[in-house]
Formats: sequence, structure tokens, C-alpha cells
Amino acid sequence: MTLTIPIEPLFILDSLHKAGFEAYLVGGAVRDLVSSNIFNFSHKVTDYDITSNATPEEIMQLFPEAFYENKFGTVSITVKEIQTQLAFPADQSYFFTPRSNHSEQLNLSDSTKIHDSLLSTFQKQETTKQSPPPFEITTFRSDGSYLDHRRPKSVTWGKDLESDLNRRDFTINAMAISVNSSELKKLFDTDVEYLPQTIELKTTQYQLIDPHHGLHDLEEGIIRTVGNPTARFEEDALRILRAIRLSAQLNMKIEAETFQALNTNVDLVRHVSQERIRDEFLKMLITDYAKHAIEMMDETGLLQYVIPELLATKGVQQGGHHTTDVWTHSLDALAECPSHDPVVKLATLLHDIAKPQTYQVQKDTITFYNHEIIGARIAKQIAHRLKLSRSDQDRIFTLVRFHMFHYQPHQTDAAIRRFMRNVGINNLNDILDLREGDRLGSGARKTSWRLEEMKERMLAQLNQPLAVTDLKINGHDLIDKLGMKPGPEIGRLLNQLFDEVLENPQLNTTDKLLTRAQELTAKKH
Repeated sequence: MTLTIPIEPLFILDSLHKAGFEAYLVGGAVRDLVSSNIFNFSHKVTDYDITSNATPEEIMQLFPEAFYENKFGTVSITVKEIQTQLAFPADQSYFFTPRSNHSEQLNLSDSTKIHDSLLSTFQKQETTKQSPPPFEITTFRSDGSYLDHRRPKSVTWGKDLESDLNRRDFTINAMAISVNSSELKKLFDTDVEYLPQTIELKTTQYQLIDPHHGLHDLEEGIIRTVGNPTARFEEDALRILRAIRLSAQLNMKIEAETFQALNTNVDLVRHVSQERIRDEFLKMLITDYAKHAIEMMDETGLLQYVIPELLATKGVQQGGHHTTDVWTHSLDALAECPSHDPVVKLATLLHDIAKPQTYQVQKDTITFYNHEIIGARIAKQIAHRLKLSRSDQDRIFTLVRFHMFHYQPHQTDAAIRRFMRNVGINNLNDILDLREGDRLGSGARKTSWRLEEMKERMLAQLNQPLAVTDLKINGHDLIDKLGMKPGPEIGRLLNQLFDEVLENPQLNTTDKLLTRAQELTAKKH
């Protein structure tokens, strides 16, 4: 099979070879490169790991700008640094992502994220994209005994590649690629004006090293541990979540013995930190089979260790347009949510989390009054427990709190602006994605004329003041021109002025706001 590999990781291999060391591509990059070839699909592999018999200190001598921050023999070096050493322009790299942004005609400093359906009249320009992960170069190693089901008690440098591959979790992750040194030498020692972004390696130019038959398991669509599955899960209980995540990510089945060991040892997840659980769980949510992942977590009993609150939604019937219970609807909404942001996916999964607590039957009608208010608090508690950042906790709170928005044509422009203010400009994209998942997860059509009209009206309000910072005056003006003293009273006054401007944007002039500020302060005195 022909493999297409970027120039940057090949340069790292060449540098290690020239220094007299062995070096191989390993891990998920190998799995994904081989998968793309087997199944003939286009997948941009950006996370390249390398293993070598060079020690961290020897690697650091070759790459002085690298950083070494742990005891497990992993040295990291950024894509940018390798490009610098290659004198390779970043905008010509395989890892470069063209950037786009929304037109400055929005006239809002924080309007960098507007839902796609609101962008039809805007010209897209540049916006910052996330940098690719650094390359990780890890010394061959053998792990000592695992006493806490999380990490080895000791790590020793291994003597060969085989011992390194033997310690890995699943067969599909225990393959390595050895690129012929002669091919690398030919590539980097030839005087050429431009290096290519990628190199296509034919089967004669590399070797696939596969001692645990990972290629066979890839072809068969099977997730299988390296060696005894019980031993693998007892070593590191996070592998239980990783097996389910890989199953959802790659649309593969977990091999029967591996699945049985997963079930038997699921309680070991209690020993795993919330941060590690969070990272694997969020990766599940952005796969194409996130719903299946949640179902597997439920089937194995894993869900009770991650989001036990979801279990209470089973069997909670709904009225109106809903035809399923809250559990099924929540999973269907997750599956239909078009966002690629794991935080939005989590908010979608949790948007009805408080329906069990608010369930009532009144006059033969099922109601869930205030479930969005109570649910926002529960969702934020879950996000806090999963150690999400404070800003992401707040995002989830906002999305769940306001997911029940309704629109009627008679609503005023001020009401539209209040909604946009409550949700936040940066969250408009997210709440519309959540609403789409909610609608489709209920069996409704993707769009409705009310929602389309509301989008048009939001679009028309984008140039109106939507935050205190959009006021034509600020705290300095109140101090300089009205003689106010610095303190919390200034913030309260600005918020009061903004509430009035939200109702009537014509008040947003310097003179009118200062006059109104004088009136409001005079009333208090």
C-alpha cells in the first residue's frame, strides 16, 4: 500500500537516523494512515508520534528547541520548530489550514463566531485556527508493574522496538512504520529548491512492523487488546474508555474477549482522574457514532461512573411532538447535533437532564416546567465534575438554560436583542446547533419558517449594541465628565444604561447617555 506522509515527521526520522539511532512512526498515526489506505477514505492525519532508542537527553541534543516535561521518555517538538529547521514556509505545509473569518461589517469585536445559516450575506475572511499538536518522540520503554490502575510504578528504557510495541493498549495501535534510511537520505540530501508538502511512500520504501496483527484487526473492524485484556485494563483503567472511544471513532466492534474483560473490570474506572475521563469522553462525543458510544457506556455500566445523571432519564415519557422517552431523545439529539465542538455536543446530550425532576401530569398533559433552569445548574455541576474550564462550564450552563427559546413574528426587535444578549454573540452558533439536534432528535424537520425568520431578524440586529462594551461611553467617561468615583456603582450604572439602550438603540450616543446617567444618579441622591 502507498502511504502519504508529511515532510516534517520524515525530517525527524532522518535526523535520528543520521545521528545513528533507530526511529519509527508509531501509534494512532500509523493506524490512521493504514486505515485510510485500506478503506480508501480521505483523513488528514496530523498527530504524529515517533519512537526511538535515543534517550530524551540525546533527542534534546538533536532538537534543542524541544521540551521534555515528564518521566515517561517523551520529548515534544512543535510543527513550527521543525518547519524552521527545514526553512519550510508554514503556509506551504501539509499542516497549514487556510483561515477564514467573518466580514468586519459586523462591527462587533466579539462577533467572530456566527452560525453558518447567518453567514449567507457575509464575505468570509481570516480567523485563527487551532495549531496542530506537537510531534512526540518517545524513547523505547518497558513499563514496570501498575499498582494504581493508572500509571506504571517504574519506566525503564527498552532495548528494541518489539518491547515498546508489547506495552501498547490495542493491536491496531501497536504497529510501527520504518522508513528506509536511503529514501530519507535521498529526500533531504538532494539539493532541491522546494521540498514537497508530503511524500508518497511505496511498499518498497518502508516496512510495516506488526507483531500483534493489528493490520488484520483493522481489516476485520475489531478492537482487541495486546495480550491478555484483563491485564491490560488492570494496568490502566482508562483503556476501558479508550476501547469504547476507538469503537465509536473508527466504527469498529470490540472483540468478544476484550469486551467481556471490559465489563468485568469497569469499576476500575474509579481509580482514573476526572481529567483523563473527561478527555476520552469528549473525544467520544465528536465521533460520528457518539450515540453508540453512550449506549455502550450504559451497557457496560461505565456511564454510572461518568454521567450517572443520564440514567434517570430512562423511561421518562414526554408529550407533545415527542415520540420517545427523554433518554432516547437525548441520545438522538446528540447524534443529530451538527457541531464539531465537544462542549456543544455535551450540552446537547444534557439539555433535558432535569426532566426527571420536573416531570408532572396536569390535566392529562405531561409538563416539565423550568427544566431548562434546573437543568442548566445540573449540567454545570457535571461540567465542573469533569474538570472542564470555567468558561466551558459557563457555556454549557448558557446553552442548556436558553435552549427552550421560542419565536413569534410579533416579538419586538428589543426582544430579539435580549435573547442575543442572554445567549451571547459567541454562543449563537452553538445554541442553533443544539436546537437543530433537539429538533431532529424529536423527529421534526431540520428547519421551520419561524426559525428561519428569527435568524433573519438576528442578522438584522448584529450591528446594534449587544453588550455593555458597545455603549458610546465607558467608566472613564463617567469619572471624567460626571465626577463619579471609581467603584462598583459605575458598573451598575453602565448596566442600567445598557438595559435602556437594548430597548432603544437610538439612545446610544455620548450626549444622550451622559444626560441619562446624570438623571439616574440625581434620582439616587
